[in-house]
Amino acid sequence: MSARVAPAVRRAVWLSYTFQFFFGLLLWLPVFYEYQRQIGLSDEQIFGIQSIYYIAFCLLEIPTGMVADRFDYRHCLVAGGVVLIAANLTPVFLASYTGFLVHFLLIALARSLVSGAASAYLYEYMHSAGAGEAYPQAEGYGRSYSLIGKVVCWPVVGLLMQWNMPSPYWLSACNAAIAVFAAVALPAIPGRSAASAASPGHSAAQSTNPGHQGHSAAPPTDPVRPGHSAALPVNPDPSDRLTASNAPGGSDDPAPDQSGRPARPPISVALRGAFAQMRSSRLLVLLMVQGVAIFTLARICSVNLFQPILDSKNTPVVLYGVVMALMTVFEALGAARPNWLRNRISDVRSVFLLTVAMAVTLALAGLLGIAGSVIALCVFSLACGLSFPIQRALLNAAITDSRYRATLLSIESIIDRAVCALVALALGSYLAAGNLTGFLVQTAIVTCVVMVVIGILIKAVRRRTEATTAA
Repeated sequence: MSARVAPAVRRAVWLSYTFQFFFGLLLWLPVFYEYQRQIGLSDEQIFGIQSIYYIAFCLLEIPTGMVADRFDYRHCLVAGGVVLIAANLTPVFLASYTGFLVHFLLIALARSLVSGAASAYLYEYMHSAGAGEAYPQAEGYGRSYSLIGKVVCWPVVGLLMQWNMPSPYWLSACNAAIAVFAAVALPAIPGRSAASAASPGHSAAQSTNPGHQGHSAAPPTDPVRPGHSAALPVNPDPSDRLTASNAPGGSDDPAPDQSGRPARPPISVALRGAFAQMRSSRLLVLLMVQGVAIFTLARICSVNLFQPILDSKNTPVVLYGVVMALMTVFEALGAARPNWLRNRISDVRSVFLLTVAMAVTLALAGLLGIAGSVIALCVFSLACGLSFPIQRALLNAAITDSRYRATLLSIESIIDRAVCALVALALGSYLAAGNLTGFLVQTAIVTCVVMVVIGILIKAVRRRTEATTAA
């Protein structure tokens, strides 16, 4: 992050990093498939639970996103951390199909509380404090630090499981507790708490925020071209931008509060406003769909496919964490340097090329031997690390009304998890039939075709937008 960023912003960003680091440090992740097999679960049961998990996440995403938009992102982060503690302890005391079903349902609730709120908090805080230009790099660094923690811890998970089978779950619960403390310490977003204190019905406690003094009275310092969102990526393609005139509601939207920020609407209005913004912006919808391919490939590979791929190569369980840590090193390298590709080609093209690369390397992981598979998985992880911050910056820039940001990010997560639920169901059937390689190759083909179609549609939207602007 730039040295020009104010100390209060640095503190908020580092607390956000701390939350992301410990909330995402699930030590059982490299071995949960083998753990469930050892307690007697079949492949159909294991991936059936995964499908239920994704469906539960879908059902929970919009309600939790609306709560975050209506109240406070920080409250959702604290609640998500508390639920994650309970989720990690469930398999320790209930090692059965029911126990793991409850475990993953609680994981779904915890992640749904955090998924939209975490990114929205960091984005809103930095832009409100006048440090919006540093957001894409901050998002990348946050993910990179989280991945580094996994690199350090995951290699010993196999040994931990052999020493004490439930120990990865105990330690994951401790990590979640640290994340809760970090979330409690997060400062309020500059301007929001001051405006709340000036409004009737808000408590004085909401207005105290030592991190925002001196910011709420002045507008953000990052330059904004007239008619464009303040949340533009660092190096956007001109066609990636959305003008403020495309935002839903127009002059009928609630007036801004004393800080100049839009007033928070009721939950029902937030939901209608989020869908109205999607209807008014084809580019926003296309970017959401484009992000689905990245998330689905990343999630299915790192959580659902990683262990079966290694198992098909007769890899010892104690090496699962080592290989996963190696993959994470490459993902961290990509996440820490998203601007390396953004400075050369547009963000939309970057996401397209990286997603195709992820699909191809995932297919190669099933076709090659153990050494080739590990190399392919590492290249996959590098592309994954590069793509996440770019896609997140693109999506945030396309959201023109910050009142609905967490709701819209939650809608994107719903689409992601819905696709993952379908893929997990199919994966269980393919594994039962012993056709893992066929599943990987077919997934790569479908992904490439979908990305080409999305690319064509984005070009069509660009031409229409340019024609409208010229007229």
